[in-house]
Amino acid sequence: MRSIALFVEDAAHRKVIGALVTRLAAEQGASIRLDWRTSTGGHGRVAQKFAQYLRDFRFEDGPRHDLIIVAVDANCQGAAKRKEFQHLDAPAPVLLAVPDPHIERWLLLDGAAFRKVFGKGCGAPDRKCQRDLYKGRLVQAMLAAGMLPDFSGVDFAEALVGAMNLDRVGRADASLKRFVGELKTVLQGW
Repeated sequence: MRSIALFVEDAAHRKVIGALVTRLAAEQGASIRLDWRTSTGGHGRVAQKFAQYLRDFRFEDGPRHDLIIVAVDANCQGAAKRKEFQHLDAPAPVLLAVPDPHIERWLLLDGAAFRKVFGKGCGAPDRKCQRDLYKGRLVQAMLAAGMLPDFSGVDFAEALVGAMNLDRVGRADASLKRFVGELKTVLQGW
């Protein structure tokens, strides 16, 4: 069994990235254990907290990981956000999940998956940098489908990710395509 440590920005990333990792591992026949090492909030502090996690990890006697996944919204910073994590010395390979601009947008990209899960589709989102825009759109789409979501709408992330056509969604969003492709490559190598 392979061990994957996940260091995520917030609960939305935990749910969506967890669902993606679990789904892709099952599809690739990889036996995995997810180790949610931390979940942090606050824009702009994730790289700093991840660096601290790596420093602390050197002193732990716990199990070593085969992969570390870091998930943080790009917040329209794209490549610059990815660079914040590339210089860090980690005890295992690091894979970045950097939704651009925000993780909730990924859940809105497949209207057919939305229809399959909720009985009513949703419109494809455009790409804007407004903070909390996609959280609001996700909640609105779920309410329009007759669902009563939690405050962020990610409570059904596992079902949505399970129903998604990841190839089609990847063509609509480069950040999702990159993460899915890189994770598949790692899992196939195992």
